[in-house]
This record gives sequence, structure tokens and C-alpha cells, in this order.
Amino acid sequence: MKTFSAKPSDIEKKWILIDAEGVVLGRLATIVANILRGKNKPSFTPHMDMGDNVIVINADKVQMTGRKRDDNRFYWHTGFPGGIKERSPRQYFDSGKGDRVIENAVRRMIPRGPLGRQQMSNLRVYTGAEHKQIAQQPVVFDVASLNPKNTRNG
Repeated sequence: MKTFSAKPSDIEKKWILIDAEGVVLGRLATIVANILRGKNKPSFTPHMDMGDNVIVINADKVQMTGRKRDDNRFYWHTGFPGGIKERSPRQYFDSGKGDRVIENAVRRMIPRGPLGRQQMSNLRVYTGAEHKQIAQQPVVFDVASLNPKNTRNG
């Protein structure tokens, strides 16, 4: 039996819509990263961009377990001496940039390098319920119904 390796002509990309309202952040990021990589397809090939396009709406209503909303810290460096910066997820959500929390969580689950950057370009995250990809007719994917642990109340 020969190993199947997908060619660019074999790849079919779909559009998937995920509602993040009430869904736990880490579980949502894992599912989105697997879809972006294409690991949910039987024809998965590690060196090809096989993943589907993912649209995440209601990013500002995603849940975090425990006290992670206040205790977690995102660090980055400006490049200048003493330029280390930090921000908590609550600060992102309060400033209306909750989409960055989901983008960072997914980015850290995707391989680094040119292929990972190409796969991340297939992700669109919106803080509200509206999105711009209506013409692509995305298929709704219900993450909350996959597992009872995927959601939190309040």
C-alpha cells in the first residue's frame, strides 16, 4: 500500500463558521487549529495547506476557566531596552479587542514558519455576531454540542 500525499489540485477548501459564545477558549482554539491545519480530513498531508477557512464570531463572549481572565499574562518586547510589555486577557476584552486572545491561542497551536503563517491567514475572528464572509456561504460548526465540557455558564 502506498502513502497518499495530496497535491494542490486535490485540495478542496470549505468555509466554516464557529460561534464562540460561552465556549471555553482552549477547547475552541484546539478545534480551530485542527481545522486550519486540515487534520480533520482523511487526506491530511503535513507539508500542504489543506485546512479550511474558519470564521469565529462572538469572540468577546468566549469563556475562560478559573481565574485565567485576570491571572494570565501576554508578554511581548518592543525591541528597545526595558521594553517588555504585558497585558491580561481581561484588558483585551475590556478594550474591545477580544479577537486577539483567540488569534494568539490558535497561533500558538499552529507550527511556526511559512506554512503556519499561510494557515493562519485562513482564520477570521470577529468580536460581534456579524461577519463579512456571507457570500462564501459558510457551514455552521457547533463546537458547544461536541462535548459538555466545551461550554461554561457565566
